[in-house]
Amino acid sequence: MTEWNRREMVAATGAALVMARSGSLAAATAGPQGFDWATLVARAQALSATPYRNVPPNPGAQAVDYDALNAVRFRDDRTLWNDRNDATGIRLFPLSRNANQPVFLHLVDRGQATPIAYDPGFFDMPDDSPVRALGKDAGFAGFRVMTQARDADWLVYMGASYFRAAGARKQYGLSARAVAIDTSSGREEFPRFTHFWLEHDGPAALTVYALLDGPGIAGAYRFRNRLDQSGVHQDVDAALFPRRAIGELGLMPMTSMFWYDQAHRAGTDARATDWRPEIHDSDMLLIRSANGAAQARPMVNPRAPHVSSFTEPDARGFGLLQRDRNFDHYQDDGVFYDRRPSLFATPRQPLGGGKVRLYSFPATSEYDDNIAAYWVPDAPVAAGKRIDLGYRLDWQDDAPSPPAALASLADVFRGVLESGGVRLVLDFAGGPATADGVAVHVDTMKAQLLKSAAYPVLGQTGRWRTVLDLRIDAGLGAEIRAQLRQGDRAISEMVHYPLNP
Repeated sequence: MTEWNRREMVAATGAALVMARSGSLAAATAGPQGFDWATLVARAQALSATPYRNVPPNPGAQAVDYDALNAVRFRDDRTLWNDRNDATGIRLFPLSRNANQPVFLHLVDRGQATPIAYDPGFFDMPDDSPVRALGKDAGFAGFRVMTQARDADWLVYMGASYFRAAGARKQYGLSARAVAIDTSSGREEFPRFTHFWLEHDGPAALTVYALLDGPGIAGAYRFRNRLDQSGVHQDVDAALFPRRAIGELGLMPMTSMFWYDQAHRAGTDARATDWRPEIHDSDMLLIRSANGAAQARPMVNPRAPHVSSFTEPDARGFGLLQRDRNFDHYQDDGVFYDRRPSLFATPRQPLGGGKVRLYSFPATSEYDDNIAAYWVPDAPVAAGKRIDLGYRLDWQDDAPSPPAALASLADVFRGVLESGGVRLVLDFAGGPATADGVAVHVDTMKAQLLKSAAYPVLGQTGRWRTVLDLRIDAGLGAEIRAQLRQGDRAISEMVHYPLNP
């Protein structure tokens, strides 16, 4: 589902860097040209009316493996916008084995766009580095945006149409991308950003414009990016122009990794072979419905490719969250899974009919990005039909605050009954102060509920526990839906949990 190796991406985007020494802009290959959003949209529309032409990979990039890439450093003094001394310094990536197609970069100032010329002198590298052999016109693989101290980056675009941002804890995790095409069908297509235009908007803000191109679609994207203490926030506008009919067009897509959590230890899953108690970038899909309800779908590592769809007309938003923030639950002092950001997408205009789809496939290590979530419109996607989209992406510890408070799913535990059944324990945070009239409502599919209980956890303010004993029917497809209710009123998220995916 991704086109690059997680290990290389983490190495490329997470290196510590020291303060840049002076300001320097790249030499331009041509003079400035007029540029604005309307121009980019018109270019994407015109592109969609022509046959797709792929940019061939640089043949020398195959030699730039993980170790070779890790030995290359962007020179501090060549940081773009370095003289501004703010959180918008731009550093560039060379081509490598897993990011082997060049992109074209431009700087925008007062409506004029100036190309950035490739120069091997941007990089410090060993004399025998294969990056030197790429040639003087090799081009860049992508770029990253540095903090004011230049000791970390907070936004990265590299590889196909993927991008990622750091949250409030200055840690990368999951990724987003422009579109997901036929992801769950097994015939996935990966269009790519071929051109970028970067415009300075403030001391911790910049706008990224991008041209998308692929066999089935072309498009224009505008990302208004802002860094603050809570994380990274992006207001996204898109104009999409399909070249052909698309069976499954995934909008606002995001990609993550889930290997196992505490519910898949203690003998319940033989694939949890690492010494660390949990390993995942995201542990929850959260969907906010138009009627104020919320759907929570904990992550699982399926044994075969698995699709879950949630019909949500005019959904108010969805996201892949990392809710568990307890270091003790991971014991990872290297990549710090407890610090991984959550990502939530909020539409800025009504979506109409459609569904949120979750696609997953088996993961055998922490390097498998095996989770994808995206919005699929009900309306057919036909060739030549323009699709306009506006949404917000928030990369922070949790989803933005909901309009109405509901108890949120905090933990999932799983055990085996002596009878051979399953005990599923769901813990909620933010529950009511009293137990008057509170009960758990449960629906099952291909499973039988043997008994259930719901009660406040002693000494834990607002913590509610539900215990469900279940017998799973033979075959696949067993799952439950569970929700805390007080009388007829829902007081928690609705939990959807697959028992044997």
